[in-house]
Amino acid sequence: MENLIDMADRSSSVEMPECLPPEEEEGNVEYKLKLVNPTNFRIEHLITQMKWRLEEGEGEAIYEIGVEDNGMLAGLADSELEASIQTLQTMAKRLGASLTVLREKTVAEKDSETGKRRRAMEVLVRKVPDDQEFIDLRLAVLGNVDAGKSTLLGVLTHGELDNGRGRARLNLFRHLHEIQSGRTSSISHEIIGFDSSGEIVNYSGSRSVEDICEASTKLITLIDLAGHHKYLKTTIFGLTGNSPDCAMLTVNASTGMAGTTKEHLGYAMALRVPVFVVVTKIDLCRSVMVEKALRQLELILKGPGCKKVPIRIKTEDDAITAASNFDSEAITPIFMVSSVNGKNLDLLRKFLNVLPPLKSRKDREKLVQHSTEFQIDELFSVPGVGSVVGGNIRRGSIREGDKVMLGPYENGLFRLVKVKTVQRNRLPCRLIQAGQTATVALLDVEREELRKGMVLVSNNQDLCSCREFEADVYVLFHTSRISTGFQITVHIGTVCQTAVIVKMNQKYIRTNEKACVTFRLIKQPEYICPGARLLFRDGKTKGMGEVLKIFPYEHVER
Repeated sequence: MENLIDMADRSSSVEMPECLPPEEEEGNVEYKLKLVNPTNFRIEHLITQMKWRLEEGEGEAIYEIGVEDNGMLAGLADSELEASIQTLQTMAKRLGASLTVLREKTVAEKDSETGKRRRAMEVLVRKVPDDQEFIDLRLAVLGNVDAGKSTLLGVLTHGELDNGRGRARLNLFRHLHEIQSGRTSSISHEIIGFDSSGEIVNYSGSRSVEDICEASTKLITLIDLAGHHKYLKTTIFGLTGNSPDCAMLTVNASTGMAGTTKEHLGYAMALRVPVFVVVTKIDLCRSVMVEKALRQLELILKGPGCKKVPIRIKTEDDAITAASNFDSEAITPIFMVSSVNGKNLDLLRKFLNVLPPLKSRKDREKLVQHSTEFQIDELFSVPGVGSVVGGNIRRGSIREGDKVMLGPYENGLFRLVKVKTVQRNRLPCRLIQAGQTATVALLDVEREELRKGMVLVSNNQDLCSCREFEADVYVLFHTSRISTGFQITVHIGTVCQTAVIVKMNQKYIRTNEKACVTFRLIKQPEYICPGARLLFRDGKTKGMGEVLKIFPYEHVER
């Protein structure tokens, strides 16, 4: 194995900050002053500790070598640092993990006592969890029309710069009218795979989804959403139905926060999806215009609606620090990139590589123990296979051959169906668990029976659908007053339906006001759970809320 110290010396390793925050007992970050010649008993303890840190980080852990528990960079002589890294390699090898040097810092060129150089180093340890094929993150891509979302994704996934006329985005479009207009109107999914050393596997060898998944230890699914206001329903459905771990808001440097950009940011905030910002097309603007767009963006992020701390990413050190602290949801990293000349794209790639899973393993394990709930957001009819549904499994797990309940139908009832096969990223698998996106083939189910918004749930639980539910809502904007009888489109997960307000705890509500509201779905009953986040809209009217309780739908035989 090639020495990590030599690799770090030859690479353009970025420098660590002067001091780190004190070490926390929980989380995936571990501080070690030195790991020189530990005893066998000590090695076993360190391996157990690394395994726990990897579990905390969903397969990723960060080790700070030469750092005291209070965060102070003490540094190590070259011989001690090399011995510590060798010990770290031994620990990682026992667990089947890999090491990547993220950054280092020279604490002292010449120590006053020994006369030797002292350095500290930050190392990323990565191991795919035993119950997963790879570390998986879902990233929604938001922004106004012509902000360069699809072009940026084309460059990131294929590794070839754009020609300035949108060539890079052509591989992402799904319909002829999208190619002709250059505007995304549907939800498309692209993937970026990172290997154990942090290199993007998309750029080498075959670019098929199967090959990328097989060669990756970390996979980021990019959900490209529409930017035009005409397709706002599609964008909201992508946010609520796909349950992204985080969102990338693209902003055109020429126009700033124009069009639907503020709306998209507001919806992400309402759904509590962490956001980072990418300012695109900086090659087309003078530095004065870019600075103007950045100041406008920072003003909005610092405002009372967001209350975020914007951080401009200018160096690799900034990118690593932002990625390591992104799960705090207090900061909003801002990248300035160009898809034509490639400026700062390496910083964005570094950020995505280091970005940790934002849901802890404990939370995922709790969800896996619950009864199954698979939300259907896509429908297929595959020759030789039959009806296939795609979506996100919110709770529980599904295995090949399981029997689950499908529904609700128009009468509010569910029926027992059998799972034929299960696939993730076009690859067969025997098991899917909470938090994963997959496709499920169903036995003896006709395509005409299915619709978006249906669910697959465990057959061992009391099932009920609802036409009416009570929710605590907050009106983001409305031109006048909302009162009983008002009709509005409601989004809850994959459910998208027109509803009417039948009851309120006050006479009316206006912009920036809250109320407890009872909605009645107009078309048919749906499967809705208390605690679910909801968005509602009608023209310029926008609001958000949370489902408090449901009123079970009683089916009447005719």
